[in-house]
Amino acid sequence: MEHTDLYINGEWREGADKTRFDVLNPATEEVLASVASAELADADAALDAAEAAMKDWAARTPRERSEVLRKAWELMTARLDYFANLITLENGKAGVDAKGEATYAAEFFRWFAEEAVRADGLITHAPASGARIIVQHKPAGLAVLVTPWNYPAAMGTRKIAPALAAGCGVIIKPASETPLTMLALMPLLEEAGVPAGLVNVLPSRRTGALVDHLMHDPRVRVISFTGSTGVGRKLLKGAADQVLKPAMELGGNAPCIVFEDADMDTAIEGTMLAKMRNLGEACTAANRIYVHEAVAEEFTRRLTERMEALKVGDGTDPSVDVGPLVNADTRDKVAEFVSDALAKGAKLECGGVVPNGKGFFYPPTVLSNVPETADCVQDEIFGPVAAIQTFTDQEDVIARANDTEYGLVAYVFSEDMKRAIQVCERLEYGMVGLNRGLVSDPAAPFGGVKQSGLGREGGHEGMLEFMETQYISASW
Repeated sequence: MEHTDLYINGEWREGADKTRFDVLNPATEEVLASVASAELADADAALDAAEAAMKDWAARTPRERSEVLRKAWELMTARLDYFANLITLENGKAGVDAKGEATYAAEFFRWFAEEAVRADGLITHAPASGARIIVQHKPAGLAVLVTPWNYPAAMGTRKIAPALAAGCGVIIKPASETPLTMLALMPLLEEAGVPAGLVNVLPSRRTGALVDHLMHDPRVRVISFTGSTGVGRKLLKGAADQVLKPAMELGGNAPCIVFEDADMDTAIEGTMLAKMRNLGEACTAANRIYVHEAVAEEFTRRLTERMEALKVGDGTDPSVDVGPLVNADTRDKVAEFVSDALAKGAKLECGGVVPNGKGFFYPPTVLSNVPETADCVQDEIFGPVAAIQTFTDQEDVIARANDTEYGLVAYVFSEDMKRAIQVCERLEYGMVGLNRGLVSDPAAPFGGVKQSGLGREGGHEGMLEFMETQYISASW
């Protein structure tokens, strides 16, 4: 592991008090690297660097910023295997998932290279006063980016790319479990032409204190966070002190509704993708699978066959489909969800037993007849467990799907497009996958409603999260 120090002002630094922490390989439980842990003095140094670098960067033309982002996409695309391997080592996901993430992560640089030149404003004629209304979008200011461990590359690029496109400088706090991928990205950004100081990376074991300190610096104007709803609420309270612009992508409890007229091949493929992409360690993972009673037996049988056929092991083996979960706490929580559901009457179709030996592995698991009282349908499973329930009435399943504080994503499978669209419109979710198990796309506005967050990432909206709208009233 070449880069394990803090990255501040284009330099690698040990950190103010030279403390470090270990990053583990979740497949072997062995130490991958010892990484520098940032303190408050390091945060101040990063803020100074970002402030200085942003003055020049914000003054550059949109096309100049666009070309740097385009170059970052080209460089990362040429090194996908390198980043995929690093993602697997520190996160545990299987090679095919890691390669998919690296590709997805790189695409944000290309998309926002294209959006950088499209921060369009407008000029209109005020009907009452006769004045001209001039509207433009300007860089909001320094942004603090806090990213999770489940997508070590993509959750960073999904924030860095729009911030740079908008003209902002950033300080990134990657998850302590997976800081290596984000640190490894920095030499690539240097090569692409990102100025020293514009992007700074601060791994730290003192996440709460560090982020709070950054948020209370008056130079910071945006806080962008991806993670749990509980932590998001705390950050929103802190953001209120400085009236920061918040972008919050928080937890989910995604329903997956399979109607009796669904194409079964499409429904199985879509559910496998929605459930098992990234081993279920995603806020978009299908958490509650509602299947119409008329097709429940066939669906359960076929899904179980697919889940049983998945090979579990170290993700560096290209034949492996399912790697380990990220740490022991995550694995143990998944095991507790399964035990609770079984105790309350669910039926185990496959999996459900923690294997012996090293590594934080949990097998692909299917539960049928899962009761509403089971903990796994009330909270995010964040693991490879498919919890199947049945329904017969459309109104009932819509009500059950909406009966949660979360509202990130839902999935609907039906060949009756009139009904399917009507159901999608009534689901209280920011995103819906219709006959698809994947909704994430750099060109689309990713985000939820209710307790699943504020703002959007990706699409044109993603860049506007790092911009402020200015209105000028003029007469001529």
